[in-house]
Amino acid sequence: MAFEFKLPDIGEGVVEGEVVKWLVKEGEHIREDQPMVEVMTDKATVEIPSPRAGVVARILVGEGKICKVGQAMLAIDEANGKPAPAEKAPPAESAAPPSESAAPPSAKSSPSARPSPGASASTGTAAPATPAGKVLATPATRKLARDLGVDIAGVRGTGAGGRVTADDVRAVQTGGAPAPAAHAAAAPIAIRPAQGDERVPLRGLRKRIAENMALSKRTAAHFTYVEECDVTDLMALRARAAARAQERGTRLTYLPFIVKAVCAGLKKFPMCNASLDEAKQEVIYRKSYHIGIGTATRDGLLVVVVRDADRRSIFELAQEIERLVKSAREGKARREELSGSTFTITSLGMLGGVLATPIINYPEVAILGVHAFREQPRVRAGQIVIRQVGNFSISFDHRVVDGYEGAMFLQEVVRYLQDPTLMFLEMV
Repeated sequence: MAFEFKLPDIGEGVVEGEVVKWLVKEGEHIREDQPMVEVMTDKATVEIPSPRAGVVARILVGEGKICKVGQAMLAIDEANGKPAPAEKAPPAESAAPPSESAAPPSAKSSPSARPSPGASASTGTAAPATPAGKVLATPATRKLARDLGVDIAGVRGTGAGGRVTADDVRAVQTGGAPAPAAHAAAAPIAIRPAQGDERVPLRGLRKRIAENMALSKRTAAHFTYVEECDVTDLMALRARAAARAQERGTRLTYLPFIVKAVCAGLKKFPMCNASLDEAKQEVIYRKSYHIGIGTATRDGLLVVVVRDADRRSIFELAQEIERLVKSAREGKARREELSGSTFTITSLGMLGGVLATPIINYPEVAILGVHAFREQPRVRAGQIVIRQVGNFSISFDHRVVDGYEGAMFLQEVVRYLQDPTLMFLEMV
């Protein structure tokens, strides 16, 4: 009889994962400990090895599908290498409905879950249940419900098979009823294929990034402000301090200085370190300074979080940023290292370009873009001199931050970076 491999508990609070890629095929011989599947959870993408040797008899959950912890993912024939009869296992496409999952997980199961206390779902009707009484919804939809303070168990699903969609959640959050299934959302527009095209499924981290970016653009009223910054003195300070940092086993970049300047600016302009609770129509002013750092990884952009950044020294910030970035790129970052930021900084380093309009990291209200530092001619004391200059672009949620306040915040950040001695006089 075939051995059924079930999705193990791969992290505290994780109740389900998306099958990103199968590394084995039906009928293929598999060794014990051989990598067999990549699964993405709210925590990270993990590679799961086979616990047994044998032949892959049946893959029970297809790529792009959601699998619950404890649900059978594939069958391995250990006896004689013969595939298990088809009637003994459902086909991969139907073994687990794409959106079937466990009951709504607690806030611990999502990197950025922040449910509003006392949120009510009285505006919605009970959602259709599966035979096991579970609400049909994707992890992204569940995360949206938690972020908006909506009890997903009380939302009537208008998607296929009674699935709760993102539009259903938003309709309840704004006090309305979900639209009829036929009109729940505009129909996706199919793109006509052309010869030579390559189509790759949108799944895993790339899918989550797409959903989060679309959510941010739908909810926040973005506006962007740009200012240049003369970083000549900052570069000189960093060069002097680099050797000291190396003695501590740390590489000193410009990011720790920028983080320090941002924290100083946020303390002076607290509306930039805030979130808008749409369900309660309240602005939440964050009293902690957890700074997110946009990090490019093999699979896409992640935001690692430096907690209590205002309390750390420049060297401590350098060490923590280096540790977090390394952990994220190796796929080892913990949930708490990828969640809970109150303000985000994004930088492409030497590829930073001239300017950009960064998209706010929901549910924050501001994000700072750092662009390339380059030699440029400037006038100082009536003389044309060569200085190191870079642009900083910042996007705000205009519902919370007015243009004047946003401009003053960035000017404060620039002031500290142009004269970094102020950073130590006022913040150490």
